Amino acid sequence: MKFLGNSLHIANSGKLIARSPNTPSAGGIVFDSNNNKIGKVSYVFGPTKRPYVSIRLFKSANLDEIRKNVGEKLFVSRPKPKKSRKRRMKARQKK
Repeated sequence: MKFLGNSLHIANSGKLIARSPNTPSAGGIVFDSNNNKIGKVSYVFGPTKRPYVSIRLFKSANLDEIRKNVGEKLFVSRPKPKKSRKRRMKARQKK
Protein backbone atom coordinates (compact mmCIF):
# COMPACT_ATOMS: atom_id res chain seq x y z
CA MET A 1 0.00 0.00 0.00
CA LYS A 2 1.06 3.53 -0.73
CA PHE A 3 0.45 6.73 1.22
CA LEU A 4 -2.43 8.64 -0.40
CA GLY A 5 -2.69 11.75 1.77
CA ASN A 6 -4.80 13.26 4.54
CA SER A 7 -8.58 13.48 4.58
CA LEU A 8 -10.03 16.99 4.48
CA HIS A 9 -13.82 16.75 4.66
CA ILE A 10 -16.93 15.04 3.32
CA ALA A 11 -18.50 16.95 0.42
CA ASN A 12 -22.24 17.55 -0.01
CA SER A 13 -22.27 14.77 -2.61
CA GLY A 14 -21.18 12.30 0.10
CA LYS A 15 -17.66 11.82 -1.24
CA LEU A 16 -14.58 12.15 0.93
CA ILE A 17 -12.09 14.78 -0.23
CA ALA A 18 -8.39 14.30 0.49
CA ARG A 19 -5.16 16.13 -0.34
CA SER A 20 -2.36 14.05 -1.82
CA PRO A 21 1.39 14.72 -2.28
CA ASN A 22 1.35 12.74 -5.55
CA THR A 23 -1.16 11.85 -8.26
CA PRO A 24 -2.87 8.50 -7.57
CA SER A 25 -4.50 6.41 -10.26
CA ALA A 26 -8.29 6.34 -10.39
CA GLY A 27 -9.93 3.14 -9.24
CA GLY A 28 -7.56 2.36 -6.38
CA ILE A 29 -8.98 1.04 -3.10
CA VAL A 30 -8.57 3.48 -0.19
CA PHE A 31 -7.77 2.33 3.36
CA ASP A 32 -7.68 4.26 6.63
CA SER A 33 -4.87 4.06 9.18
CA ASN A 34 -6.53 1.01 10.82
CA ASN A 35 -6.33 -0.87 7.50
CA ASN A 36 -10.12 -0.74 6.94
CA LYS A 37 -11.43 -0.36 3.39
CA ILE A 38 -13.33 2.90 3.16
CA GLY A 39 -13.74 3.62 -0.55
CA LYS A 40 -12.41 3.96 -4.07
CA VAL A 41 -10.57 6.81 -5.81
CA SER A 42 -13.13 8.25 -8.20
CA TYR A 43 -11.66 11.55 -9.38
CA VAL A 44 -8.37 13.46 -9.15
CA PHE A 45 -8.47 17.24 -9.63
CA GLY A 46 -6.54 20.41 -8.86
CA PRO A 47 -2.84 21.20 -9.22
CA THR A 48 -0.54 18.44 -10.38
CA LYS A 49 1.98 18.85 -7.56
CA ARG A 50 -0.57 18.46 -4.71
CA PRO A 51 -3.89 17.31 -6.20
CA TYR A 52 -7.19 16.80 -4.45
CA VAL A 53 -8.69 13.31 -4.53
CA SER A 54 -12.40 12.53 -4.50
CA ILE A 55 -13.13 9.18 -2.83
CA ARG A 56 -16.44 7.36 -3.31
CA LEU A 57 -17.17 5.76 0.06
CA PHE A 58 -18.33 2.18 0.44
CA LYS A 59 -21.69 1.56 2.11
CA SER A 60 -19.88 -0.39 4.82
CA ALA A 61 -17.77 2.67 5.74
CA ASN A 62 -18.78 4.33 9.00
CA LEU A 63 -19.49 8.02 8.19
CA ASP A 64 -19.49 9.13 11.82
CA GLU A 65 -16.06 7.57 12.36
CA ILE A 66 -14.71 9.26 9.20
CA ARG A 67 -16.11 12.67 10.23
CA LYS A 68 -14.45 12.34 13.66
CA ASN A 69 -11.07 11.50 12.14
CA VAL A 70 -10.68 14.41 9.70
CA GLY A 71 -6.99 14.84 8.95
CA GLU A 72 -6.38 11.08 9.22
CA LYS A 73 -3.77 9.45 6.98
CA LEU A 74 -5.17 7.47 4.07
CA PHE A 75 -3.52 4.78 1.99
CA VAL A 76 -4.26 3.43 -1.48
CA SER A 77 -3.63 0.14 -3.24
CA ARG A 78 -3.11 -0.12 -6.96
CA PRO A 79 -6.20 -0.96 -9.00
CA LYS A 80 -6.32 -4.41 -10.54
CA PRO A 81 -5.47 -4.32 -14.24
CA LYS A 82 -8.28 -5.25 -16.57
CA LYS A 83 -7.90 -8.51 -18.40
CA SER A 84 -7.42 -8.03 -22.11
CA ARG A 85 -9.65 -9.96 -24.42
CA LYS A 86 -8.08 -11.53 -27.42
CA ARG A 87 -10.09 -11.72 -30.57
CA ARG A 88 -10.42 -15.11 -32.10
CA MET A 89 -9.30 -15.34 -35.66
CA LYS A 90 -11.53 -17.40 -37.86
CA ALA A 91 -9.67 -19.99 -39.83
CA ARG A 92 -9.72 -19.20 -43.50
CA GLN A 93 -11.57 -21.77 -45.46
CA LYS A 94 -9.96 -22.94 -48.69
CA LYS A 95 -12.25 -23.38 -51.66
